[in-house]
Amino acid sequence: MEFPQQQKPAGDGKIIYPPGVKEITDKISNDEVVKRLKMVVKTYMDMDQDSEEEKQQYLGLALHLASEFFLRNPNKDVRLLVACCLADIFRIYAPEAPYTSHDKLKDIFLFITRQLKGLEDTKSPQFNRYFYLLENLAWVKSYNICFELEDCNEIFIQLFKTLFSVINNSHNQKVQMHMMDLMSSIIMEGDGVTQELLDTILINLIPAHKNLNKQAYDLAKTLLKRTVQTIETCIANFFNQVLVMGKSSVSDLSEHVFDLIQELFAIDPMLLTSVMPQLEFKLKSNDGEERLAVVRLLAKLFGAKDSELASQNRPLWQCFLGRFNDIHVPVRLECVKFASHCLMNHPDLARDLTEYLKVRSHDPEEAIRHDVIVTIINAGRKDLNLVNDQLLGFVRERTLDKRWRVRKEAMMGLAQLYKKYCLHHEAGKESAQKISWIKDKLLHIYYQNSIDDKLLVEKIFAQYMVPHSLDTEEKMKCLYYLYACLDTNAVKALNEMWKCQNMLRGLVKELLDLHKLPVSEANNTAMFGKLMSIAKNLPDAGKAQDFMKKFNQVLGEDEKLRVQLEMLISPTCSCKQAEICVREITRKLTFPKQPTNPFLEMVKFLLERIAPVHIDSEAISALVKLLNKSIEGTADDDEEGVTPDTAIRSGLELLKVLSFTHPTAFHSAETYESLLQCLKMEDDKVAEAAIQIFRNTGQKIETELQQIRSTLIPILHQKAKRGTPHQAKQAVHCIHAIFNNKEVQLAQIFEPLSRSLNADVPEQLITPLVSLGHISMLAPDQFASPMKSIVANFIVKDLLMNDRSVGNKNGKLWTTDEEVSPEVLAKVQAIKLLVRWLLGMKNNQSKSANSTLRLLSAMLVSEGDLTEQKKISKSDMSRLRLAAGGAIMKLAQEPCYHDIITPEQFQLCGLVINDECYQVRQIFAQKLHLALVKLMLPLEYLAVFALCAKDPVKERRAHARQCLLKNISVRREYIKQNPLAQEKLVSLLPEYVVPYMIHLLAHDPDFTKPQEYEQLKDIKECLWFMLEVLMTKNENNSHAFLRKMVENIKQTKDAQCPEDAKANEKLYIVCDVALFVIANKSTACHLDSPKEPVLPSKEKKNPKTAPVNTSTNSSPLSSTINKNSNSSENNENPVIKNDESKKEEAGNNATTDAEASVVKRRGRPAKTTTASAVAEKDGASAPAAGGGRGRKRAADPNSNPSAESINLKVSKQQQQNDEGTKRQIDLQR
Repeated sequence: MEFPQQQKPAGDGKIIYPPGVKEITDKISNDEVVKRLKMVVKTYMDMDQDSEEEKQQYLGLALHLASEFFLRNPNKDVRLLVACCLADIFRIYAPEAPYTSHDKLKDIFLFITRQLKGLEDTKSPQFNRYFYLLENLAWVKSYNICFELEDCNEIFIQLFKTLFSVINNSHNQKVQMHMMDLMSSIIMEGDGVTQELLDTILINLIPAHKNLNKQAYDLAKTLLKRTVQTIETCIANFFNQVLVMGKSSVSDLSEHVFDLIQELFAIDPMLLTSVMPQLEFKLKSNDGEERLAVVRLLAKLFGAKDSELASQNRPLWQCFLGRFNDIHVPVRLECVKFASHCLMNHPDLARDLTEYLKVRSHDPEEAIRHDVIVTIINAGRKDLNLVNDQLLGFVRERTLDKRWRVRKEAMMGLAQLYKKYCLHHEAGKESAQKISWIKDKLLHIYYQNSIDDKLLVEKIFAQYMVPHSLDTEEKMKCLYYLYACLDTNAVKALNEMWKCQNMLRGLVKELLDLHKLPVSEANNTAMFGKLMSIAKNLPDAGKAQDFMKKFNQVLGEDEKLRVQLEMLISPTCSCKQAEICVREITRKLTFPKQPTNPFLEMVKFLLERIAPVHIDSEAISALVKLLNKSIEGTADDDEEGVTPDTAIRSGLELLKVLSFTHPTAFHSAETYESLLQCLKMEDDKVAEAAIQIFRNTGQKIETELQQIRSTLIPILHQKAKRGTPHQAKQAVHCIHAIFNNKEVQLAQIFEPLSRSLNADVPEQLITPLVSLGHISMLAPDQFASPMKSIVANFIVKDLLMNDRSVGNKNGKLWTTDEEVSPEVLAKVQAIKLLVRWLLGMKNNQSKSANSTLRLLSAMLVSEGDLTEQKKISKSDMSRLRLAAGGAIMKLAQEPCYHDIITPEQFQLCGLVINDECYQVRQIFAQKLHLALVKLMLPLEYLAVFALCAKDPVKERRAHARQCLLKNISVRREYIKQNPLAQEKLVSLLPEYVVPYMIHLLAHDPDFTKPQEYEQLKDIKECLWFMLEVLMTKNENNSHAFLRKMVENIKQTKDAQCPEDAKANEKLYIVCDVALFVIANKSTACHLDSPKEPVLPSKEKKNPKTAPVNTSTNSSPLSSTINKNSNSSENNENPVIKNDESKKEEAGNNATTDAEASVVKRRGRPAKTTTASAVAEKDGASAPAAGGGRGRKRAADPNSNPSAESINLKVSKQQQQNDEGTKRQIDLQR
């Protein structure tokens, strides 16, 4: 056997073995070798470094054990024992090893390293020896000898790989500790860590390896923590080469740099002290994907639970925040997703994030806006204090996002926060107060046009705001106090929601009733109409129509399904029954083999809307008990944040609304007894609401609840005679609605009131006038005649034609209701009484309507001061003008009176929308809109909105435009949904408003000089205001139809004054302006008109012998309008004329046209300051010079405001004129 040249042993080179150990050679068996080696191991184990004699004695044996025979022995037991001996030899001979050959040392340490693999099996009989080997090596730091070797790195790499591969969960802490000591000594005491050795450590941190061997990951983690000071430089060098220099070939781990950085940061941020600036460089890379990878990494680092990176490295944090505005969409998306974890783990960074999230909440990308909401809501759900008011404000804004997905997420997120913190009070009252606005905001969304929004609000209300899963008492308590805390608009939205659901229930009931009739063509048509109406109330109208047809077919075939549906919409259906019905209907329509069933989903939408999940008899009873507790002072009102008075008033309002939608649920003695108590309360609003509830629900009181009846009647009589005006109105209507002997009851009120009228005490007149007016309207046959003498002798002669008191001369155009004089309030009620009396009669046989219209016209001409004695104040005159204009408009809703309203009276009524008082314009426009949108007023009244172009207040013009849009939309939708409407297109089609508009503008009192540029520009503004909305879409070539209509008007004469050349000239000039506007707006207007327009005969007279007006330039229109076409076409910013230039023009033209004197502009404040418009809204008087005083209206030639005018007979000539000018347009109600 050959031995390498080593130290010479003592003696003649003979190997000395321990006592009892025979020579170990390759001649003996393995078992014998093992046996003898064990004795050798024991000897070396017992030796220590001080045994110099033994060290010298056994030196030959030490050299012999390093021979090839032992190092390459195939027997693992032999190898293990030899390795143990060698480890002890290194211990005994330390610090100098007995082996001087570098190659031999390398072989020995590689041999020992290979033996360490035996540590893997802790259950092996030899494990203790393997452990002894490891312990010995670690304690002595034997591997440090290798630092002297040139290729020591190979040994260390092999050692590290071996230890990381063998460690497992069966090893105890001592094994891990010795491995750690062994490896850390190599790192900390060496000259540095090579890339290959670093790779053997870092590879264990890569997710794939980490998951395979958790113990290796923990070992590497602990090793890095222990050696952080030494190894940090090597790590920095590695990342510098890969990240900055782009040398990915330096390591096989280059592609995992970001995973490694994340893991190293989690282990100890100090490991990356020099690496972080390199990441800042990478954040500014031109490669979007690279920026995305860095952003993902930094998001994890900044967002980690205990990370202090943002505070420690502000430049990197600011650079990272800049990526919120990255051009690359995925980068911005990643930043937004990170914000959620950051808000939860680092609330102190919320301020930094807020501004960036604000910008991203308006991001053009839908997904990013969506994730901003998710980020904020997730943080808020964890802890409301994590999100500030600004962040919640971003979510609030997104409830109006243009994309449904974003709106839905925002609404649902807010609903979840509301339920958690306001309903369940999970974070106390302070948090609930912080987001108390959510309930109002969510309900406000019901005002949106989208049916999806409305359905979601209904779902949120039923599941989050007043969860239907609660028991009845809890549910009603929740609703009771919610209603008390809502703002006015939210209350209106909630009321509208119940109204819409009730309307839909009505449509379904009508559909089911049609199923009970025999099959016929008419029945099918009616059924189709109902289905279309129902589909309009469901999402995705196109699909909804198809699914509703299918549902209708199923209803026709399945009688049990019809029974369930009838039960569901029955007024007596309870909430529990409704749940059962919905479940049964859903079960019948479910097909198990279909994973998705859009038909069923659509039916579910319908069922959710019509099912009474909140209100039934039990619920109303619970609400009434809550109301009683509030009245008695035993409720939790203060605890819920409302005063008892507010709780009572809002509770009654809630019951009043529910009495419209669920009247049957109120029918119980207990409920009515509580309402009677409310009638006796001092709060006027409470009593009024209680009366209205009786009116809506008390149809069976007379037959079934005699005791309630006997108590109720005297109270109603008292309210009708001496209550507030609103109470009186409701009391009269209540008597008329619920009692069989209403004639007797009403007579008992009418007679004493009619006898006690006294104009000298106006304070006591208002309620009697209200009661008398409503009695005469509800029972005209009984009271029309007695009322006639009251109207003639008292209302007109004594009240309206006399000014008994002198008004306040403070110059204000408007005052609050409390400041209006009692006499004027009485006069306003007197005007309303006249209207109600006429509306009750519904005929003009006595010509009372003509006289009334003349009286009202005279009031408008005199600007509200009918007697013209100058006693009445300006603010009171405003009230009377508004009352007169509203009265004419109210009478126009009745066909028999609409037919006798003259064009002059219509024009006077329309000019109220240009009144000098802001509040008059505002209230009149609102009333006009409401009547038009319900199709109760004739189409010609839509033309009045064109005059709003002259309104100096931008918001009034914007409101008028919205009204126009709504009205046009309603009329077009009505024509689509009602096939019979085709026969009445003249009275329904919005385009037919144009002749009325042109006629109204031609007779505008401000339009005095047909050739004057400023006046023509005004006319153009008014025309554009209407036409711009009408011509938004060119449906059925409507632009050509409009052009043809205007051209046809130019072939006619003005029916109001056919022989007046100047009036006809003004008509034609307005037509020219209209043609100019139409041509400028549309290139398609010159095509052939799809239909020949029909002109209304009352406004235009077809001239059989009149000369035909074919001129298109009968005025200097083309040149003057084009001068300022850009500015004048902007209906939001009409050009405000300069007073001085206007006066100068007036002076220049005075000699040529004496009639056309300077006219004060209606509804125009002074043009010198913008503050005057604000002052006008506040009711301040208008400035004297050109300051918006309404032009004194030209007197109606037919008006005679004397007391005798009511009984004047109409001349035969006048009757013929009336007959000849009757409108040919049917009034569509």
